[in-house]
Amino acid sequence: MAQIHVNQLSFSYEGSFDHVFENVSFSIDTNWKLGFIGRNGKGKTTFLNLLMGKYSYSGSISALTGFDYFPYVVTPGQQKLPAAEFLEELKQQCELWRVICELEQLHESAEILYRPFETLSPGERTKILLAVLFSGDNDFLLIDEPTNHLDQESRETVKEYLAAKKGFLVVSHDREFLDDCVDHVLVLNRKTIEVQKGNFSSWWENKQRRDQFAKAENEKHLKEIGKLKQASARAARWADQNEATKIGRDPIKEHDRGKGNRPYIGAKTKKMQSRVKQMQNRIRQETEEKEGLLVDLEEVKDLKLTPLSHHKQTLLRLREYGVQYEDAEKAVFTDVTFSLNQGDRIALHGENGCGKSTLLKMILQKSGSGKLPVLESGVCETASGLILSYVSQNTSMLQGSILEFCRTRGLDQSIFCGILRQLDMERAQFSKNMEDFSEGQKKKILIAASLLTPAHLYLWDEPLNYMDVFSRMQVEELILHYKPTMLFVEHDRRFREKIATDTVLL
Repeated sequence: MAQIHVNQLSFSYEGSFDHVFENVSFSIDTNWKLGFIGRNGKGKTTFLNLLMGKYSYSGSISALTGFDYFPYVVTPGQQKLPAAEFLEELKQQCELWRVICELEQLHESAEILYRPFETLSPGERTKILLAVLFSGDNDFLLIDEPTNHLDQESRETVKEYLAAKKGFLVVSHDREFLDDCVDHVLVLNRKTIEVQKGNFSSWWENKQRRDQFAKAENEKHLKEIGKLKQASARAARWADQNEATKIGRDPIKEHDRGKGNRPYIGAKTKKMQSRVKQMQNRIRQETEEKEGLLVDLEEVKDLKLTPLSHHKQTLLRLREYGVQYEDAEKAVFTDVTFSLNQGDRIALHGENGCGKSTLLKMILQKSGSGKLPVLESGVCETASGLILSYVSQNTSMLQGSILEFCRTRGLDQSIFCGILRQLDMERAQFSKNMEDFSEGQKKKILIAASLLTPAHLYLWDEPLNYMDVFSRMQVEELILHYKPTMLFVEHDRRFREKIATDTVLL
C-alpha cells in the first residue's frame, strides 16, 4: 500500500488560455478501487495521461509505484495477428500463462488469444486487454471507460472482475458499474476536486445534501444582504438629511434653534455614518460568506424536445423480419416481430453483433436514407411520411466547425449552441473543430442535433457512450417529460430500465 500525492498541479494545453487543472492538490491510495467522475471535457483522460508522464506540467505528482493504462493501442498490423503473438508489445514482460489465468476470471476461453484480433467481438477484445493489464505486479492501473460498446453480459463480467480486484482508477459514466466495483471516488467538480470513500450513489447522496445546504445558506445570506442594504441606504439618507440641517435655518419654523445645535447635529450625523459603515462591513462579510457556496453546484438543466404527432397510431411494424448481408454466410437476425406505436419507447437489447444497429439502419433506409447491401426477408413497414431523427453510435463523421455542421443540417446555430451550453459544453469549445472534441463532447453534438430535429420517431444508437453522468440524467428527465416515440439501443441498464416502455430481445 502506497500513496500518490498530487501537489499544486497546474496544466493547460499549448495555445489554450484555459487551465485544465490549476493548483490542484489531493492524495489517493494505491490499494483503493477508485472511481473517477466528472463532466465531459473536465480533464479525466488528461489526468491519466499526466500520471503516465505524457505531458509536461507544473507542480508535482509523487508516487512509489508505476502506472499502466487501458485501453492499449493495438496497431493495424497487430489487429491482423492473434493476441498471443503481440502480448509483450502491449506490456513488457507479459507472460502468456498469467494472461490465460486472468481470462479465466473473466469467464473467457484462452482460445480467443489464437484468433486474429480483428475478428474478435468488442467484449472479447476488452477482456484480452484487461487480462494483459492485470497480468503484471505493483503497477497502479488506469482504466479509461472499459464498458463502452459492450453488451450487457460483457459489462456484467467486467464489473464482477474489477469488483474482485484492487489498485486501480477507473473512468466510467455508468452509475451501476461504479456502484458495484469501486470503494472510493475521485470527483472533478466544477471548481474543486474531492476524494471520498464510497461509491457513486453514496457520493451523489452526500452531494445532494451539500447542495441543498449550500442553496439554503445562499438564500439566507441573500436575504440578510438585502435587509442590510435597505437599512444602510435608509441610514445614509437620514445622515445626509441631518447633515444638511447644519447649514442655514428657517427663523419662523426653527425659531428655537441656536448656534449650540451645530455640534449636536454633527455628532448625530457622525453616529449615523458610523452605523452605515458598520452595515457596509456586514454586507461585505455576508457577501464573502456567500461566495463559494454554489461553485460546485450541479444543476441538471431542463432540455426541450419537439416530437411530432403522426396521423397513424402504428409507426413501425415488423413481422418475421430478417436481414443478411450479401457477402455473409448467415443472417444477422431472423424472425423479428414487433410493432411500435406512438408514445412507445422500445429498447433493442442483445449481445454485440446481434444486429441492433443494422435494424436501426434498415428503418432509416425505409425512409430513404442510405442503402445497405443486404437481403431482406419477412416484413418491415413504416408509416407513410414518417420523419426520423437519428443518433449514430459512430462519431467519426464529425469534422470541421460547429457553424459548418449547423449549415449542413439546416440547424439554427444559436439555439444549437444553447443546447450544448445546457449540456455543460464550454463556450471555448465552439471555436474548435469537432475532430478535436472528446468522445463525450462529440456525442453531445449528435444529441443536440437530434433534439433540434422535430420528428415522429427518434432512433438512438448507443447515445450515452462516453457521455458524463450528469448529461445522462438530463437526457433521462427530457425523455420522461416529453415522452417521444423512440426505438433505441443502450447498454446502460439503469437508463434503459428507467426509459423503456418495452424491450425487444434480438
